[in-house]
Amino acid sequence: MCGTTPVMSGNCWCRSAGARSVRQDKRGSATRRRSANGVATNGRPLKKAEKEGRTIVFIDESGISQRPHRCRMWAPRGQTPVLQHCFNWKSMSAIAGLSFSGFHFQLYAGSIKSPQVADFLICLRRHIPNPLLIVWDRLPAHRSKLVTEYVDSQNGMIEIDYLPAYAPELNPVEYIWAYWKQHELPNFCPSEYWQLGETARKSLRKMRRRKRLVPSFWKQASLWPE
Repeated sequence: MCGTTPVMSGNCWCRSAGARSVRQDKRGSATRRRSANGVATNGRPLKKAEKEGRTIVFIDESGISQRPHRCRMWAPRGQTPVLQHCFNWKSMSAIAGLSFSGFHFQLYAGSIKSPQVADFLICLRRHIPNPLLIVWDRLPAHRSKLVTEYVDSQNGMIEIDYLPAYAPELNPVEYIWAYWKQHELPNFCPSEYWQLGETARKSLRKMRRRKRLVPSFWKQASLWPE
């Protein structure tokens, strides 16, 4: 069965990820703190990672489905665009790790749980030879026994730090998802599940090749080094 969904139309597209405003976080955090002169500086864990030669990687997860992510689009006056999508839509999850040099990602069917998180950490270790400092939120899968045991088995090659609660704007990976859904997958209605995965993978690879995007994600989180 299929359904129809009207799409908002207007004179311009939704604002880009690069224009998104970031709320200044006034609380102490693992990633940013205020110095005596009021200037935002890197927190102690990031300075320690730099001293130890660790690659800092922020990690976050997101989901997409065959149900389209609706965005504003161009349309003739008086003709509202209509999207046709299946009622029995399936979902897919993405996990990405962002460093200063680029980002890695993996796609998984359904939701992301402990095995998928551990699998992604294995992929990161395979692609990044340096010791890692992983920064992420307190998702239960991140703190699970399976993930903890894998981290402990790496003999110090992976250290974990957590973002403060209710502060997604401090994670630059959040801006990967915002750009991805607003600019790469807007109003996309795949009729088959494999089309969703193929398009999602191609679009993330295309984003990864655009070198200017990576600094923009860090700058939006106010974490780009001066």
